[in-house]
Amino acid sequence: MNYRALIFDDMKEIRKMLWKLFDNRGYEVFTFPHPALCPLSEQEVCPCSSEETCADVILSDGNMPIKKGIIFLEEQIRKGCRCKHFGLMSGEFSEEDVSKAKLLGIKLFKKPFKLSNFRLGNCMAFGKKIEKLIG
Repeated sequence: MNYRALIFDDMKEIRKMLWKLFDNRGYEVFTFPHPALCPLSEQEVCPCSSEETCADVILSDGNMPIKKGIIFLEEQIRKGCRCKHFGLMSGEFSEEDVSKAKLLGIKLFKKPFKLSNFRLGNCMAFGKKIEKLIG
């Protein structure tokens, strides 16, 4: 079974880096510069069947145009999204974001990712951290 990851980040370099990371680990990967471009944002309720989810991991930047990542992830959870593993990436988390993430079971990932130093070893460590989420 292949895992599926949805990545949301307004920085093209981050999307490319994360796409490569997950793709190299066998994931089917979809990336978006902001949630409004993803079909999920238009759904009022989760359209997934009880046997399948649209993603195994949904990873969102905290600060994007149009909608903050924590708001997007909270909306997906409130819509009944059955994705079991949500992650929020940011260079700085507000106390409110940390509290909300903890309440909703959203994992937090600290930026910046040093793109110039993001070599295979670092990719593997980051990938393993994400995969611990989906266990």
